[in-house]
This record gives sequence, structure tokens and C-alpha cells, in this order.
Amino acid sequence: MKRRPADAEHAGDDLDELAAVLVRLNSVAQMRAFLEDLCTPAELEAMSDRWKVVPLVAEGVPYREIHDRTLVSVTTIGRVARTLERGAGGYAAALKRRGSR
Repeated sequence: MKRRPADAEHAGDDLDELAAVLVRLNSVAQMRAFLEDLCTPAELEAMSDRWKVVPLVAEGVPYREIHDRTLVSVTTIGRVARTLERGAGGYAAALKRRGSR
């Protein structure tokens, strides 16, 4: 991601603002519309692929089986697994909330 030098000091504030807006959206339809406006089709596909494998990685399904079931690359699956294990905790929090709508 390209970052302009003047923006570097405010990047955390910008991310907080984006997160705050996402939290305020009230429905799946609103969230979907926002994501479709915000992201390119490739970005949406990449995020959807990552999210698709999170529960499988959390369940301990072998990477090759996850790939066979989802067609997501083994590299992406490995990246998701590392983030699930050592990331900021977002995947784990989302997994807990997955069924509640």
C-alpha cells in the first residue's frame, strides 16, 4: 500500500474512523453496500477468501483439505493461520460473533 508521508502520522486515526463507521452500520445489506463501494472486486474476493478459511483453520482442518474445499491458495491459508495465531485478535473476535445477527 502506498502511503504519502503526511498521512503516516494520521494512519491510525484514519483506521479508527473507518472501524467506527463499520461498527455503526446496522444491517448486512448496509455493510455489503459499503464494502462494495469501498473495495475493488479483487479486494472483496481476497477478504471473502480469507474469511472463508478462518473457521476451517480454527477447527484444525489441514491446509490441503481447506484448499480442496475452498480453492483458496495454500499460501493464503497459511497467512490466515499465522494471523489467527499471532494477529490482533480480530479473527477470533469475529468467530465468536459469527452466528449472531
